[in-house]
Amino acid sequence: MNKRRILATVCAVLTGLMFASFSLGNSSDAEASSSRAKISEIKIASRKIPNNAALKFVKDMKIGWNLGNTFDAAFENPNFDDELLYETAWCGVKTTKQMIDTVKKAGFNTIRIPVSWHNHVTGSNFTISKRWLDRVQRVVDYAMKNKMYVIINIHHDIMPGYYYPNSQHLQTSIKYVKSIWTQVATRFKNYNDHLIFEAVNEPRLTGSRFEWWLDMNNPECRDAVEAINKLNQVFVDTVRATGGNNASRYLMVPGYAAAPEYVLIDEFKIPKDSSKYKNRIIISVHAYRPYNFALQAPNEPGSVSEWSVNSEESRRDIDDFMDKLYDKFVSKGIPVVIGEFGARDKNGNLQSRVEFAAYYVRAARARGMTCCWWDNNAFYGNGENFGLLDRKTLKWLYPEIVSAMMKYAR
Repeated sequence: MNKRRILATVCAVLTGLMFASFSLGNSSDAEASSSRAKISEIKIASRKIPNNAALKFVKDMKIGWNLGNTFDAAFENPNFDDELLYETAWCGVKTTKQMIDTVKKAGFNTIRIPVSWHNHVTGSNFTISKRWLDRVQRVVDYAMKNKMYVIINIHHDIMPGYYYPNSQHLQTSIKYVKSIWTQVATRFKNYNDHLIFEAVNEPRLTGSRFEWWLDMNNPECRDAVEAINKLNQVFVDTVRATGGNNASRYLMVPGYAAAPEYVLIDEFKIPKDSSKYKNRIIISVHAYRPYNFALQAPNEPGSVSEWSVNSEESRRDIDDFMDKLYDKFVSKGIPVVIGEFGARDKNGNLQSRVEFAAYYVRAARARGMTCCWWDNNAFYGNGENFGLLDRKTLKWLYPEIVSAMMKYAR
């Protein structure tokens, strides 16, 4: 998701001033600490989940957390003397082992680490800075030492000159995907299966009228979908060619904009895989649903701040897209991970967010899917306030939301 930039100074100062009394040590403590909002009892019958290694792998991922607005920070006109300052440019806090330990102790078993690379490459071959790749690896190691599943990707690099999914820019995009993933995959080739590579974040025609939606009767849209299919195939072939454990590593691929609708269309193609193991491709989607509650800005027409597990209207959008993903993929043994979800704070609507988190996670797990909350360390002001963990104080500012997810992530 193309997040609005959070001013580091505001984030760092305000985050340390408010709600410092809330903490979360582990999942049992989380359930005991839910004092400001009630976690609803949710009963959703589990669907029939095929018995295969890929769906067991996704089940074991349990529940995930995004290290958002961190290594994905990107600028059109960078002015940093030290490229490592990108890590704190949007979130205001440097990632520490203690931070990742805190996430693990809360019960999260998966961490997604979005990474933008284009501000850290040089030359026509897109050579990644060793310092940047070293730093990414260090944080990956924090999570791997906690025996967490880790997802790394190409994030805010979707622009002409790097990755842009259309015929006009296809050759450059292929070169970029090959270069980045050859370097990254080679660096991590001996890591075990807990490390997952995700092709790219929300591939789309940035800056066009079709950036966030498709008209499949329009040649420009059909061309974009075809380009994404080709680039997903290049990603898979490139990673596999690096050998080591990459020959069979689980890989995630999205459709257009990572929207559920656009992996459901017939035009979306799952890449062919050379792995000796079958079914090592995971379908990657993002879903802030229902949009008017989860993502839409509070001051925009149609935005709502209330969501209730007892409302069929509230549940409908979640059930609809998850049912369709289950029917097309999971029921046929193909794994799905919802790499980003969440509900932004809207003037303290905590009870609604708790009910939403509980229902969303239970609904996904009942259909054999794992999902990852988007945490951008943003809590205050008018921005996209998805933050749960105050990274400066290592306190969970909304332990009730974490408790709700843990209760139903089993």
